[in-house]
Amino acid sequence: MKKELIKKAYQLAKDQYAELGVDTDKVLDEMNKIVISLHCWQTDDVGGFEREGAELGGGGIQATGNFPGKARTIEEMRADLDKVMSLLPGKQRLNLHAIYGEFEGKKVDRDQIEVRYYQGWINWAKKRKIGLDFNCTCFSHPLADDGFTLSSRNPKIRKFWIEHTKRCRAISAEMGKQLGTPAVHNIWIPDGSKDTPVDRYTLRKLLKKSLDEIFSVKYPKKYLKDSIESKLFGIGSESMVVGSYDFYLGYAIKNNTMITLDNGHYHPTEQVGDKISSILLYIDELLLHLTRGVRWDSDHVLTLNDELLLIVQEIVRAKALNRVNIGLDFFDASLNRIGAYVIGTRSAQIAFLFALLEPFQTLVKFEEDGKNFERLSMLELMKTKPFGAVWDYYCMINNVPVGQDYIKEIKKYEQKVLMTR
Repeated sequence: MKKELIKKAYQLAKDQYAELGVDTDKVLDEMNKIVISLHCWQTDDVGGFEREGAELGGGGIQATGNFPGKARTIEEMRADLDKVMSLLPGKQRLNLHAIYGEFEGKKVDRDQIEVRYYQGWINWAKKRKIGLDFNCTCFSHPLADDGFTLSSRNPKIRKFWIEHTKRCRAISAEMGKQLGTPAVHNIWIPDGSKDTPVDRYTLRKLLKKSLDEIFSVKYPKKYLKDSIESKLFGIGSESMVVGSYDFYLGYAIKNNTMITLDNGHYHPTEQVGDKISSILLYIDELLLHLTRGVRWDSDHVLTLNDELLLIVQEIVRAKALNRVNIGLDFFDASLNRIGAYVIGTRSAQIAFLFALLEPFQTLVKFEEDGKNFERLSMLELMKTKPFGAVWDYYCMINNVPVGQDYIKEIKKYEQKVLMTR
C-alpha cells in the first residue's frame, strides 16, 4: 500500500476518533507498551529437540496437519522466528518449552536439565533485545504415559516431575537475570482421568503437595514470575482434570502466584474475559495464553473474534495492561506455520488496538447515569469506526508490511526456505 494513502486514511480516522474524545496518537504510544510472547512450538508442532525426529505424543495434546516446511533444527526454528518478528509491529518476546534445549545429540532426561542447554537461546534473545519465558514439559515422556505427573500416586514418578519443574524454574530465573526482564514460568500438566475417578481429593492433595515443594525454592520477582494453568479436559482426561480452574485459582490466591487464562481451556459457553476483573482483585498479575477453541479442540490459530475482544477490553477497561502478561498458545500444522504466527499475533494486537480506541470515559458516564440506550449505541458505533486505518498506520511507522502485503512476504519465504526442507 502507498504511504500517502495510509497517511491520508489515518488522518481521517484520527479526526473521527477525536470527535469521540479519543487521541489516536496516544493510543499508538500505548500499543508500543504491549509485549506479546510468541510460543516457539508453533514452528515444529511441539516436537522439541530432545532427540532427532521427535514428535508430539501423549499428554492430551495433538497437532494436526502436515504442511511442508516444519522446523527440524534449532537453526531453522530461529530463522523462522526471525522471519515472523520481521513481519510484526510492536514488541515481542519468546516462550520456550523445556524440550527445546540444545542437547547436541546427548540424552539428557528432564530431571537433569540445566541452564547451559538454554544458554544459546539466552544469547539469541540478548542479541535481539527481547525477553524469554519458559515452561516445564510434562508430556511426551514415558513417565507421563499413564496420564499423571505431579499428582501421580507413584512417589518415584512424582519426584521426577518435581525435580524437572524445580530445574525449569531455576533456568527461568537465570534467563530473567541475564536478560534483565523477568521470565514467566508456566506450569501445565496433563494429569487427569478418561473415566470418572472415585477419589479426586487424594489426587488434588498430591498435586498441592508437589506444588508446595516446587515453590519452596524462592527467586526474586525481578528474575522470575510463576504461573499455573488449568484445563477443563483433554484427550485422555475427558472426565476429570486434576489441575482444574477451581484448584489453581485457590492455590494462586493463597500463594500469590499468577494464574494462566488459556481461553481454549474452558467450557465453550464460559466467558473467559469475565474472569479477569475478579481475578485481579485477588492476585497481582495474570498470564494469558490466547488461542481459538473450536468445540473440543483448544489450539486453533487466533483470530479477531468476540471472545478475544472481550478479553482485551476487560484488561484495558480495568487499566490492567501492566498486570497482564500476554502469550499465545496454538499449534496448527494444517497451514503455513509462519503465516499462522503472523495471523495470530496480529489478531491479538488488533484486538488491543480496538480496545484502546474505545471512548471509555464516555461509556462509563453513560453507564453510571443509567443511559443504557446511549451506551449500547456507542458500543455498536465503534464497530464501524475506521480502526483498520489506524492499524495500517501503526504497521507503517513500525516498518512492517501493511495490509495484505505480509502475505506476499510469507509466500516468498515459503518458496525460498520452507519448501526446500
